[in-house]
Amino acid sequence: MRRTASLVLLGLAAFFTALSPLMRWYAFPRLAKIPPSQYQDMVLEARPATLLDYGTMKARQVPKVTIVQTLKGNVAEAHRVEAGTGRDVVVWDALSYVAGPDGKMVSEIPERYVFDAHSQDPVHAAGEMVDGDPVRRSGIEFKWPFLTEKRDYSYFDPQTRTSAPIHYKGTRTFHGLQVYYFEQTIPWTKVPLPKKMPVKGITPQAVEKMGTTRWYSTTRMFWVDPVTGAPVNGEEIHKEELRGGQLLPGGGKVTAFAGHVKMRADYVDATLSLVTSQRTLVLLLTSYLPWGFLGLGAVLLAVSLHLEARGRRPRPDPAPPATEGVVSGAS
Repeated sequence: MRRTASLVLLGLAAFFTALSPLMRWYAFPRLAKIPPSQYQDMVLEARPATLLDYGTMKARQVPKVTIVQTLKGNVAEAHRVEAGTGRDVVVWDALSYVAGPDGKMVSEIPERYVFDAHSQDPVHAAGEMVDGDPVRRSGIEFKWPFLTEKRDYSYFDPQTRTSAPIHYKGTRTFHGLQVYYFEQTIPWTKVPLPKKMPVKGITPQAVEKMGTTRWYSTTRMFWVDPVTGAPVNGEEIHKEELRGGQLLPGGGKVTAFAGHVKMRADYVDATLSLVTSQRTLVLLLTSYLPWGFLGLGAVLLAVSLHLEARGRRPRPDPAPPATEGVVSGAS
């Protein structure tokens, strides 16, 4: 009976020990994915900010500039790209909408971002663009990979349409959560004018004909949860200028927009709540279950060996039966 129990426990020990690496290296890449239909929005603000008055072509300080960013999963496009590439992909149709203090549009930049659902690596496909211009991304954008590492990453900048290193600057605590802090600085670079201009009748083609160019510089900062790879906070010190041409008196330059952009407090709280729930699922697949199965396998193996050892232990010889004394007498 002990030998049968020992063999059963040995089989269970082998099963759970083998399940441990399978959970981490096989199940995790297949189960931890960005859903193709995900929708997310975020509101950021610069308080105060500098904004160009196109009526006077002079910069003025305003109390607030609002940036609304939306990410909408395009399921139909994801299926189309999957059919052509054989990869599990997500297609995000993104929009960055900048509004002045009066709520009127300052700029509006659409994007289409195609990436691997698990690794977040860009997947190149028709339709990948920024503001209608075809692009070929390298590096990440919007989100870091699951199990983010303490290293620099290549991060795509939609204004310049190029990628540059975003540097790991250390581990910090943000609202009680341990996060990795990343920072990227883009030096002053000539960038395209937005397709949609804030003043009716003015087109980017007309501005370019007058010899005026748009320049941009920024320092972007992200606080990233290392388990899910999701930023829980983001800030940007953003600067834009128009330079030269007939549009500016004397061919000088003028600030088009400048400000320290920060996530609005209620969106920080909502993001933290979402990330906290998601990190539990990732930890189940990468830590809790693999280590739990490995520990359970070790315990079952120890019990199995103990029972086997007891079953093989030699039993003592049985004592000889006791004999009754015989009394003989003479008759």
